[in-house]
Amino acid sequence: MPKYIILEKEEGIAKITFNRPPVNILNIEMMREIIDLLGELAKQKDLKIVLFQGNQKAFSAGVDVGEHTAEKVEEMIEVFGKLFEAINSIPVITLASVEGMALGGGCEVATFCDLIVASENAKFGQPEIKLAVFPPVAAPIFPRLIGRHKALELLLSGDTIDAKEAQGIGLINRLYPQEGYQESLQKFIARFTSQSAIALALTKKAVDKGLYLPVLDAVDVANKIYLEELMKTEDANEGLKAFLEKRKPVWKNR
Repeated sequence: MPKYIILEKEEGIAKITFNRPPVNILNIEMMREIIDLLGELAKQKDLKIVLFQGNQKAFSAGVDVGEHTAEKVEEMIEVFGKLFEAINSIPVITLASVEGMALGGGCEVATFCDLIVASENAKFGQPEIKLAVFPPVAAPIFPRLIGRHKALELLLSGDTIDAKEAQGIGLINRLYPQEGYQESLQKFIARFTSQSAIALALTKKAVDKGLYLPVLDAVDVANKIYLEELMKTEDANEGLKAFLEKRKPVWKNR
């Protein structure tokens, strides 16, 4: 039974709530719990979204500074790396719902997800430089998300930005008012849970496989996934047939 996370399941959705109050500091034990859970969720065929969330005060304020000491830092970095391997390996959409602080390692977890939704009270930042260290995931990821110049500004200053600025620079997908936030989040999620699970997974795969290839090579990769994987699924054929028959498709998620 996990000590620091809570799992809730709805149709097509697995909600992982960080549960280490007050600000959900990530320690080695908590990260191992998340890794193990993601390994189990990756096996579920009908899953469409893994939602990460904290509380209104904090998504996560970072990794435990006490585990950055010389005695623990190698284990911490190893487990931290495995956490992102686990997030990257899961075939379904990963979505971070950020209320309050997402700082340091917590910001890295949020921004590594496929999609990010935030409330107007959300804050994002990588303050590691103030301790004379740098964030090992944000360093390569931020330039890909927001460009090199803005990434360097944030990483080298350690500044924290609000949700409005985060949306303006393309760091998050959607910003919603705090009042009614959960209802807005559910409407956002419903846009994806109404789709076929296998089609979502293969679309994400096509994007990720081709993201850093030359454009024509990326198109070739996408075409191969389309013909050799997508068109062999029941849902792709059902979707096309339903369109021609002018009816709503019935997904089997395979």
